[in-house]
Amino acid sequence: MTDEVESPTNTVDGADEAATPADVPAAPPGARDVFLHAQDGVKLHARVYGEEHHHAIPVVCLPGLTRNGKDFHDIAAYLSQEANPARKVVCVDYRGRGLSGADSDWKNYTILQEANDLLTTLARLNIEHAHFIGTSRGGLILFALTAIRPGIMKSVVLNDIGPVVEAGGLARIKSYSDNMLPQNTIEDAAAYMQTVHNQQFPRLDSDGWLKLARQLYVQGKKRAEPDYDKKLLKSFDYLDLSQPLPTVWPQFAALKQVPTLVLRGERSDILAKSTVEQMKEVHPDMVAKTIKDEGHAPLLWDRSTQDVILEHCNKAEGIG
Repeated sequence: MTDEVESPTNTVDGADEAATPADVPAAPPGARDVFLHAQDGVKLHARVYGEEHHHAIPVVCLPGLTRNGKDFHDIAAYLSQEANPARKVVCVDYRGRGLSGADSDWKNYTILQEANDLLTTLARLNIEHAHFIGTSRGGLILFALTAIRPGIMKSVVLNDIGPVVEAGGLARIKSYSDNMLPQNTIEDAAAYMQTVHNQQFPRLDSDGWLKLARQLYVQGKKRAEPDYDKKLLKSFDYLDLSQPLPTVWPQFAALKQVPTLVLRGERSDILAKSTVEQMKEVHPDMVAKTIKDEGHAPLLWDRSTQDVILEHCNKAEGIG
């Protein structure tokens, strides 16, 4: 049996003994926070939107390396409230990110472990099939699922990720992650984010940078802290970013029977245009869209991109 702790705004399932409603930021209207434990005991968190929608296959959202489920609030709210048909949407926090617990051993911050944690979460939510949106590392987790549980994927959206990851872009991510220090306020964090990411997202205004900062930072009692366990960056120490990184073409090829949409940021330094062209050769039915004036990874905030994702999901189900 799992304990439930109720608050005026959300319900927390299976919360750690130490967790109380005051410890858990309120889920937005129409959403519910779910807590459970991985097989090794680490606390995992997912936010579920539109849980009442059972007539359409749900959507599961997987964030990037140091990111969390907050990245998907806009697309989740759209798909669960405004889309036709509306769907249940699950936004996952990997271990060590967001509201999930940190792992005492940084060596467990691996794609395989996160894929297994994902399957544990989906089993807890009774999800047997889903559409998946994988941003960056989330897409690599989907590649891992092609070997572990390929039948779970009704369709996939690869958000600025493919079987070839550009080492230069990964080096940039490592550099800003290493220097992503606590800030006095969320507003200070927004100013820092603008300095670091302006070339990737030149159209963001001050409100946009503040919104992005709130996705990447959490406001503590004294400071705004990056919303992830810094120890997960230790895995970078074992990568030689001066050399091309290993590719995963066989795992991508395994998606040939799965409806696949690839979103590439026009300014991306992680997913090259040439890689997308090669992906089309391997997966002829794949659909590729370029998101103008955005880099790594597209934010999925704009309605036009959200509509493309909805159309992709509906087509995979034979709707519309």
